[in-house]
Amino acid sequence: MRTQVVIIGSGPAGLLLGQLLTNAGIDNVILERVSQDYVLGRIRAGVLEEGMAGLLDEAGAGERMRREGLPHDGFDLTFSGKHHRIDLHGLTGKHVIVYGQTEVTRNLMDRRAATGGISIYEAADVQPNDFDGERPYVTYSKDGVEHRLDCDFIAGCDGYHGPSRKAVEGKGLETFERVYPFGWLGIVADVPPVSHELIYSNHRRGFALCSMRSATRSRYYVQCGLDDRVEAWSDDRFWDEIRSRLPAETAEAMTTGPSIEKSIAPLRSFVAEPLRFGRLFLVGDAGHIVPPTGAKGLNLAASDVRYLFDALQEYYAEQSAAGIDGYSARALARVWKAERFSWWMTNTLHRFPDTGTFGQRIQEAELEYLTGSRAASTSLAENYVGLPY
Repeated sequence: MRTQVVIIGSGPAGLLLGQLLTNAGIDNVILERVSQDYVLGRIRAGVLEEGMAGLLDEAGAGERMRREGLPHDGFDLTFSGKHHRIDLHGLTGKHVIVYGQTEVTRNLMDRRAATGGISIYEAADVQPNDFDGERPYVTYSKDGVEHRLDCDFIAGCDGYHGPSRKAVEGKGLETFERVYPFGWLGIVADVPPVSHELIYSNHRRGFALCSMRSATRSRYYVQCGLDDRVEAWSDDRFWDEIRSRLPAETAEAMTTGPSIEKSIAPLRSFVAEPLRFGRLFLVGDAGHIVPPTGAKGLNLAASDVRYLFDALQEYYAEQSAAGIDGYSARALARVWKAERFSWWMTNTLHRFPDTGTFGQRIQEAELEYLTGSRAASTSLAENYVGLPY
């Protein structure tokens, strides 16, 4: 087979890039190592910046998001037993949309099927080749048969553990990483959210987050130790713990119920540089990871897609390589700003092993300043709703 662009990975980044390319008349094939059902079974983030929502509209996959998504004009910070609302819309004129990543993926898959896009699932041993030259290709096996897919470009949208970044190790790749000394224990439950907006809580027992996927499905998190095990957390223990980290009136208003999903995720900040190696591009989690505190991971993948799609469209429409040559620098400039914001949110809201009483008072002073200063609140808000592309 031959195509113009091979996309490795059928998550939101790969599907979004593939659909934008298809809409522009640029041939592409998506390779995914697991099944379509497995991809749809992943429960991930769901706070969309306006930029990402606009890209979904551009791809023709935004109709259900606009109909069912929950626009949020602000969120709550709680500390010292008090609520403080950050008025995102009032400070920036923008809002975010709460809409699950699973639904984003489903809508993009449906759109790809409707427009005849080719996706090959359960493709094993995917390997980019010769991307340093003019004729790259990707090899993979399917049902025990080896395949070769020739192309002009390869987009590595295959996540942190995928083959794309592994293929460029030793080729000038530099990495930057911060691993945090705690994780997030998260549950999903079919109960109404405790608030119509997200609640971020700084508490002496640790961070907590009250989020949602819909008006009837809630997503809750508590900071936990890296050595914690999901099996040690019964539903009752989780509900008791998260309520202890919230103001009393919020804890009393919380509806509890059996969890339908429960997991522990470690937190890290990670950036790979550059994001372009000849005709291979790293996109989304293949090139960078952020702690989820700032709701930036999925949105950063979308901005990478924006830059790469524009570059590829320019290449095929105008025979210009300017966008391709500038992709890495352009994407990384936004990545590092989002990494800074996510790092700051994580440091401000979590309890670190060495926080101590002094560190706790410093966090409280930071939060008091943040909620008492319009300038500081505006800085938080403009980063949260998403910096411009």
